[in-house]
Formats: sequence, structure tokens, C-alpha cells
Amino acid sequence: MRVATFSLAGERRVGLVDLAAQTVAPFDLPVERAEAGLLALIERNGAGLPRTLSPIPLAGVEIEAPIPQPRRNIFCVGKNYHEHAHEFARSGFDSSAGAGAVPKHPIIFSKVPESVVPNHASVLIDSTVSAAIDYEAELAVIIGKGGRGISKEDALDHVWGYTIVNDVTARDLQGKYSQWLIGKSQDTFCPMGPWAVTKDEFDLANAGIRCFVNEDLRQDSRISLLIFDIPTIIATLSQGITLKPGDIIATGTPVGVGIGFDPPKYLKPGDVVRIEIDGIGTLENRFVERPQ
Repeated sequence: MRVATFSLAGERRVGLVDLAAQTVAPFDLPVERAEAGLLALIERNGAGLPRTLSPIPLAGVEIEAPIPQPRRNIFCVGKNYHEHAHEFARSGFDSSAGAGAVPKHPIIFSKVPESVVPNHASVLIDSTVSAAIDYEAELAVIIGKGGRGISKEDALDHVWGYTIVNDVTARDLQGKYSQWLIGKSQDTFCPMGPWAVTKDEFDLANAGIRCFVNEDLRQDSRISLLIFDIPTIIATLSQGITLKPGDIIATGTPVGVGIGFDPPKYLKPGDVVRIEIDGIGTLENRFVERPQ
């Protein structure tokens, strides 16, 4: 099942996407419930899906992020592909490099909810704040069933599904503050979407992940190459933290980010970043100079 959050005639709705027909069929939800986006389905507590209304052409709606305003910070995992761990350790911006390039345990940080923007939204470059904007293609996990002390064996039972995230990063701020929240949480620095797919429709073992900058292929890997797999990430986070339905976990980025080149290939106004994950779709955003 592929679910989109979208706007139509000024109202937010949630609907079932049919890619073959290029339509979205709205779920019969009260408008006030649909304001939460995908959360309106996740929080039905096993009540099943509401009926769908007549399909609408996708071309006639405005696609929003699956969860336009997450209830709390997005959990993120750093240095979670071997080759990327090495390229980041060499960059000089890695405050954790003293412990070795490849982490022994998941490195967890977060992005604030207000950084989320949808597919095709502009990502703003504020040249007065940062001169080192980077891209990071990532698979994001959406929690469907909350819990604390979740075992690795049970972890996937707590997953609702998956979406795509671009973990946009101001590298100079990341290095300056020796922690990652400020450099990761700038306004518009979390493109998400275009929609979410249920876990039964996503092939974790075989899905590829790719990132293009202006049609130049920069990242090309597979989700199965994560250092810490999704059950490990969920088990780690839930040891002492109660995960809640609707929580989002960005699982890490492969080798090929801008900081890994010599010299670095930072993003500039006018650049278009496109991320593809097999079985989900394409997330594309243009980077523009923020009006002063």
C-alpha cells in the first residue's frame, strides 16, 4: 500500500496512491483528522482502514510530506554505511572520528520537526549562515506500534512502513558545534516523501538507493549494506526511550556525499537533488538562495 498526504482545494487529505492509474483515492477521514497526514491512519489503533472515496488525478493535487509535522524530532543514524563512515572520518568534520571511522554502536542524533518539507519544495540556502550545504540520501522508517525495550527479533513488528528523506546538512555548522542538531535542523533541511509505503510492499533485502545532483549520479548503494540494520536501530533507540506511533527514523546515507570529494562538492542555488529508492519512488528538491 502506498499512501500520500496531499492538499486539495485548501484542505489536507490522506489517500491511497495508484501509480499505474496516476490517481490518489482519499480515505474517508474527517478533515480535522486528516490534518495529521499519515498519522491519522497510524493512530487508528488497529481499527482498520477507512473506506476510500473516488480517485483523483495525482496531477490535480499538491503532494505534501507523508507526516507534514512530526510530533517530535526525527531520529537519525550517522555513519551507517562502511564506505561513508570512512569518507566522513577523512573529512575533518567528524567529531566522533577519534573513536574510529566505523562506529561500534549506532550514532544517534535528531532533526527538528519544523525542518520537514515535501517533494518538489525548495530547500533554502542561507549564505549568511552556512557555505557548506550537503545532501544525504536516506531510507526513513515510520514506526506503527510504539514500545520500550523492543528486541531485535520483534523490531520489524513495530514498523508501519518507509519513506525517503534527504538529510540536508550544513557541514561547517556540524563541525563548528561538535554536534549535529544545528547543522542538520536548519529550516527546510528535511525533504521527505513523496509518499510512504507499507512494510509488506518494501524489499529491505534488495532495494537500491541512489542520489543524483543535476543528473550526476553521486550515491548508488543498497539498503542491505547498512552497518546497523533496522532491527538493531529500533532495539537501540527503544532501550530507555519509548518509541511512539508515527516516530520517524532516518537510517543513514551511503558513500558519495559532497564532503567526500576533493575538493568538496557542496550544493549551490539552482542545484536539483533527486533521490530514488526502489519500491518507494523519487524525492526531488531544488536548492535556492533564501531571500534576505
